[in-house]
Amino acid sequence: MLRFPDIDPVAISLGPLEIHWYGISYLVGIGLGWLYLLAIKARSPLDWDNDKVGDVVFYAAIGAVLGGRIGYTLFYNFPQTVDNPLSIFAVWQGGMSFHGGVIGFIAAMALFARKYNYRFLAVTDFLVCAVPIGLFFGRIANFVNQELWGAPTQLPWGVLFTHPAAGAVARHPSQIYEALLEGVVLFLILRLISSKLRPVGLLSASFLFFYGLFRFLVEFIRQPDEHIGYLAGGWLTMGQVLSSPMIIFGLVLAIFALMNNDSTAKTT
Repeated sequence: MLRFPDIDPVAISLGPLEIHWYGISYLVGIGLGWLYLLAIKARSPLDWDNDKVGDVVFYAAIGAVLGGRIGYTLFYNFPQTVDNPLSIFAVWQGGMSFHGGVIGFIAAMALFARKYNYRFLAVTDFLVCAVPIGLFFGRIANFVNQELWGAPTQLPWGVLFTHPAAGAVARHPSQIYEALLEGVVLFLILRLISSKLRPVGLLSASFLFFYGLFRFLVEFIRQPDEHIGYLAGGWLTMGQVLSSPMIIFGLVLAIFALMNNDSTAKTT
């Protein structure tokens, strides 16, 4: 059993102003993702320049943050949202949904693709290569915040969190599992695929499939949200419900991309 390290979720405190590690993780993830896209832009069939890369990162960040917040209030906090619709703007109370962020990301990329007359999937193929970087830092921030912990475990790397709601039991560090799978492993998979010739859409399909698969599996040892619990049979979680369409659509999109084998990146 490992004891949770004494980490203050507030990284910097300047009087009434508090800067949390969670906010820093967003900035670091976006910044490093931006630099990575600049480094690999030549691999894309689209004619990216530095300004366009900056533009698409801005679109993606806004779409993901807005979608993540709206998705959380609808997927995980719907009753409160119905009672108080303005709670959707109460960002200081926390709450972000990755699956909602994906929807916001898709909407933002559709707008960007239309603006530059690019194929939507060619744009998402480029962007998804950098997403695991942000996911890694986001999951590390979840660990620092002592949130989204795992189920109780007797394994030697189980963590005894100090948050009162976690109870005095060792738990799976599911945040670290997700940081490794959704961050490191997914990054390497997309890196390998992007280094080879591939049809438009295959990278996007791979991201959807593998993220959905990794998230679905980790949910088996991740404690469900207390106010939702298990949805059916004592094992199905909201995270698994939302990840299942990603797995299915990722497979369908991969088959479609491989069958068409189309590398055209601009619309006609």
